[in-house]
Amino acid sequence: MLPRAALRTIQPSSLHTSHLRNGASIAGAASLSLRTYASSSSKPPRPPPPPQSSPRTAKPPPPKNFKAATGAARQTSPGTSVPKDQTWKPQDGIKMGGPAAATPSDAGPARATTGAASPVEGARPDDSSIHRETPLESEAPAPQEPIAQRVDADEPVAGSVRDQAQDKIAESEQQQQPAESQPTGPLPDLRQGIPSTFDLEFGQAKAKAAKEDAAQPELASQEEKLDLTGASQEEGQRQKDRDEREYERSAYETSVDRKRALWYNYLYASFIGVAALGGFYLARPFSKSDEIPSGLEPGDADGWAPGKMYARVRARIGSQTGYYTEPAFPKLLPEVPEGQRPPFTLVLSLEDLMIHTTWDRQNGYRTAKRPGIDYFIRYLSQYYEIVLFTSVPRAVADPVVAKLDPYHFIMWPLGREATKYENGEYVKDLSYLNRPLDKTLIIDTHAPHVKNQPENAIILPKWNGDPKDPHTKDLVALIPFLEYVANMGIDDVRPVLKSFEGKSIPEEFARREGEARKRFNEQLAEERKRKPKFSLGSVAGAMGVKGGGSMGGGMVLADGQSVAEGLAQGKMLSDQIREQGQKQYEFIEKQIRENGEQWLKDEAEEQKKMMDAQMKDMKQGALSWFGGGGKKE
Repeated sequence: MLPRAALRTIQPSSLHTSHLRNGASIAGAASLSLRTYASSSSKPPRPPPPPQSSPRTAKPPPPKNFKAATGAARQTSPGTSVPKDQTWKPQDGIKMGGPAAATPSDAGPARATTGAASPVEGARPDDSSIHRETPLESEAPAPQEPIAQRVDADEPVAGSVRDQAQDKIAESEQQQQPAESQPTGPLPDLRQGIPSTFDLEFGQAKAKAAKEDAAQPELASQEEKLDLTGASQEEGQRQKDRDEREYERSAYETSVDRKRALWYNYLYASFIGVAALGGFYLARPFSKSDEIPSGLEPGDADGWAPGKMYARVRARIGSQTGYYTEPAFPKLLPEVPEGQRPPFTLVLSLEDLMIHTTWDRQNGYRTAKRPGIDYFIRYLSQYYEIVLFTSVPRAVADPVVAKLDPYHFIMWPLGREATKYENGEYVKDLSYLNRPLDKTLIIDTHAPHVKNQPENAIILPKWNGDPKDPHTKDLVALIPFLEYVANMGIDDVRPVLKSFEGKSIPEEFARREGEARKRFNEQLAEERKRKPKFSLGSVAGAMGVKGGGSMGGGMVLADGQSVAEGLAQGKMLSDQIREQGQKQYEFIEKQIRENGEQWLKDEAEEQKKMMDAQMKDMKQGALSWFGGGGKKE
């Protein structure tokens, strides 16, 4: 086979067969003509064909006239046989069973065949009668060159379409392929999918942009001159690049993305519609049968003014969100008659006031009890209704309170569930305690916890858990002041606390008490000379506390001692009250030492009985439920 050769048409006149052996050797072949396209120097380039007017009107050149070959010469190469008219004609006749046609050959005798089946029978010799030599009989014959290669039987006509195609193929094979160019720009981001290649293939968008830029250079220069914003060309280029990136980003958008964006738009529109309808529903006026929220003015309950509508929406939403921000109950303390409880209420914080909790890797959580806290609670419990109010949950505070106050001198413990959540702070709102604010005090270490009633609050520095902390005794130092407030008949504690504003209450109270004692001693000296009548109101006024004038002579203390007798002995009223309180505290301590363990044991047994009774009730309820087929009797 010939990879790059085109065969020329065989001329009958140039063939001269001398001997045919095994159907492969033909002597007297025409001269050999080869065309090789691998090298451009082996043959001068063919002149270009004449230009054609149109591809549709161009016609191939007429075929060459071939002369009929004499004899039965044939080509063995496929597709290169010399054209020969072998069409049967009527004058040829049909010979049935006659002798075969003679084989045209100048070198040997004709071989007879029998039984020709067609007019052209015998055109091809019978190979069975030809003697074939084998390598054992003689030497192997030399390889024969195909006749089509020797005579260029398939040479295309010059200027034809086939000739042009072969020239193009040869030219493309000889042309040196250019090296692949390296990408000059950033690689595309394939994280959002494969971008569209439409613009890359056709370049319509960039060509249009280039055309617009070329058509409007003067307009761009005028815009730059009229630019008063002070933006530089670099800023304009960055904006242009940003616009191009935004445009290129849209090339990654698929049909699914467009559908998703459309559904998002529908969703946003539905949200806006629902919000508008919900706003109108919440802004509707209150009817006469509706309960008006506590924070809404009566005049805003009806009407369609924007301010009234907003007030109604806020009141309704506030009543719904109050479940999460308001205390668990509107009244945190139960109703107790005044005759069965102390008249004053003292609210105490837990963390950094009574205890201090720390954590380290070696010991974990550790809780320190403030020195003097037992004395503080037990002594003031005879004058105040003590309430523990902490911002930690009750589940965390209860174990600490059980160890801090095992004998329950603290009457009511309250946790985070009782606080009010406002602006990220847990606020201890005293208005929910169900106690009068004019006789309620709160002691805390964090001012935002008492921001709703700062006039009722005493703020102390935080205790850091160290017994040597300089603020360790600040809580115990408040006992004389709190004792005086509870026993001197104060009508409202808020003005009293305001008189100590910006000052240390223990130090200021000690100073005022010293002045009152000095005045008392002066009056006592004059009494011994003149024997005048003492006025308790003058003593209370000297200490800067109002409301003490209602007390007079004839008052008797708890142990039956007369106040007048104590005054005659040179004891101030506060001194007599302190003596009585100290006696009562010593009695309480004696009872705890003698009966404290028994009290705790009895309490534990009582709690166990209560738990057993509850478990028994639950068990009976479960049995009755399952025994009755799921119906509790």
